[in-house]
Amino acid sequence: MTQTIGLIDVGGTSIKLGAWADQQVHTYPAIPTPATLEEFYTALTTAVEQMKRDYHISGVGISSPGAVNKQSGQIEGASAIPYIHYFNIHSALVEKFGLPVTIENDANCAALAEVAAGAGKDVDNLIFMIIGTGIGGAIIEHKQVEHGAHLFGGELGYMLMDDQSTLSELGSPVRVGKRYTKRVNDGKTYSGKDVFALADQGNTDAQAEVQTMYAALAKAIYNLQYSFDPEKIVLGGAVSNNPELIPGILAEIKKIRKIVTIAPFDPEVVPCAFTDGANLRGAAVDFMNTYPEK
Repeated sequence: MTQTIGLIDVGGTSIKLGAWADQQVHTYPAIPTPATLEEFYTALTTAVEQMKRDYHISGVGISSPGAVNKQSGQIEGASAIPYIHYFNIHSALVEKFGLPVTIENDANCAALAEVAAGAGKDVDNLIFMIIGTGIGGAIIEHKQVEHGAHLFGGELGYMLMDDQSTLSELGSPVRVGKRYTKRVNDGKTYSGKDVFALADQGNTDAQAEVQTMYAALAKAIYNLQYSFDPEKIVLGGAVSNNPELIPGILAEIKKIRKIVTIAPFDPEVVPCAFTDGANLRGAAVDFMNTYPEK
């Protein structure tokens, strides 16, 4: 990785900025996400002009929400920033920046960061699962993103875990907090972190909700392993820092293997190496994969 690249990570409330130079990400202060498309263009163009002065960048890599269609240059699907969707935003940004531009989905960027230099650097094929408000992720084959026929590759949260509940509904720590809040109904609002702490203290209601999360994630990971057979499954999101998460999931997978006795091995499940800076780093990887000659 020898290129110098401007980096942008577009989020619903803020936009992170950086530059890839000297084999690392150099960050700039984040900016609030603008309310309109014109303000968005102005903010990004101003940031890129600064990157040009500071680092003489050869292009710009962007991490974005939504389903990025690299063929049409559009960001499909939906996100918290409706004005970036369903027109050729790629061409517009190329024109405004005067530089080559790549755009990739944020979860795909995080996965590319992991397979390039993180938890998946020693493998070619992995599944990245990001555990947050919902469950997202990416499928990496031969160190490249598998986007899928409808750009839904890695949309793991859509998997149905029982007759009515998706993985996002059962496997998210945010939903753990909401379920526990409803369960105890004591007038307080609990976060997933609160419920994990209560479970550690022996609260049986909290333990039951955490176990529901572990069981859902375990079933999804087991199914993914025995469908795609990746070399690793990498977990991202803040909860991946919880030392109890992976042991809890693996304990549930062992229960599944007692039911499906033909299954000969456990998946290799590991935490991500990169957290806050993963999307910027992955945007650099995506740019270099797209423009190796730059």
